[in-house]
Amino acid sequence: MPKAKLEQAFEQTLSKGDKIFVPYIMAGDGGIDALPEQIQFLQEQGATAIELGIPFSDPVADGPTIQAAGLRALAEGVSLRSVLNKLAETKQGRSIPIVLMTYLNPIYNYGVEAFALACEQAGVDGVIVPDLPLEEEGLLTPSLADYQIALIRLAALTSSKQRLEKIATQTEGFLYAVTVTGTTGERATFADNVTVYLEQLKTMTDTPVLAGFGVSTPEQVRALSEHCDGVVVGSKIVASLHENNRTEIKPLIQATKNRSAN
Repeated sequence: MPKAKLEQAFEQTLSKGDKIFVPYIMAGDGGIDALPEQIQFLQEQGATAIELGIPFSDPVADGPTIQAAGLRALAEGVSLRSVLNKLAETKQGRSIPIVLMTYLNPIYNYGVEAFALACEQAGVDGVIVPDLPLEEEGLLTPSLADYQIALIRLAALTSSKQRLEKIATQTEGFLYAVTVTGTTGERATFADNVTVYLEQLKTMTDTPVLAGFGVSTPEQVRALSEHCDGVVVGSKIVASLHENNRTEIKPLIQATKNRSAN
């Protein structure tokens, strides 16, 4: 079986000596028709893949910036169905891998099998479901596997070593290492144990380990990337797009590039 698009993109990035950069954007913030151009912009800036948030009324993992973006998208009438339809319409003009971040309720409402099929038709490469416990993921895994869609698991600082090992061995696409004990949002500093935690996760899986939650400056991107395979940046990207201040985005992506090259 050929390697999945997400896996190929990650391998290509790491083989150049770069680190992986995955920007998070809220689908439909600015209207659903703005989405293809936002994806194109981030692709052109050098992102490895894009994490696409689905607006939801009760986003338990999201901090104020992403919650506000979700409310703006909901006010525009954006839904999981409209996002998948827009991605399907624009699939041929897109080469960058897409990962959906959604909660379980919209998937269940859509229908699990129908959701997995729609993801495949829309060119979605992976799914993150923050409120899906390891013990209950059998609700999704068979349907996602039918369409070769990765279920990306999240690892928490507060989890036991045994649980982290289980999550790390079962994750697909990449392991999402949550670097704070709380919701998403910009942070000035990280706990002292974050680097040890990231390096520990690296020993548990052959899948790339990406640090996310709270990453908002080029300095943080560089510092965290030294201990794992790359980063996910959300709130800073969401705010920059909303405020039309895109010049802040490129330095974040550039911070993952191989500085010893050239």
